[in-house]
Amino acid sequence: MTLPPHIVVMGVSGSGKTTIATRLADRLGRPFAEADDMHPPANVAKMAAGTPLTDEDRMPWLATVRDWLTAQAEQGHSAVVTCSALRRVYRDVLREAAGGVTFVHLHGDPELLAARMKARKGHFMPPSLLRSQLDTLEPLEPDEDGVRVPIDGTPDEIVAEALRLLEQVAHRHAE
Repeated sequence: MTLPPHIVVMGVSGSGKTTIATRLADRLGRPFAEADDMHPPANVAKMAAGTPLTDEDRMPWLATVRDWLTAQAEQGHSAVVTCSALRRVYRDVLREAAGGVTFVHLHGDPELLAARMKARKGHFMPPSLLRSQLDTLEPLEPDEDGVRVPIDGTPDEIVAEALRLLEQVAHRHAE
């Protein structure tokens, strides 16, 4: 199977980024990172208080994620990382990583997303911020490397669909 170098699993909170990304990393034998773990404490505190992040808050964090991907490429690894990557300008920062990036956009019904967020325990992102994330979300554009994967299946079904679509992207690039 020919796949893109780095995979960024993106989407709003509650879309299953961590579950799907860890399974993709396991299936592909790649290093994995959770971009939420790279947020500075001030960002986490802001979100935990129910305040959406600004672009000024996000840019240093996105640079950290990009730099982690670049470090993986410099070590000869292709990696999988979760990152909301809600806007194109954010994805543009991530695309600067050495080794190239392809996005897996997990998307689903807002009611399903809200229910998943409410069921989570111990996560800093409150369900009250889902609306601001959905309002901020800019879907992948045709000129962006990436695939859109619905989240209404089981994790195994979602991973299988992501891999199938990623294979199609890689095949198009090889032509």
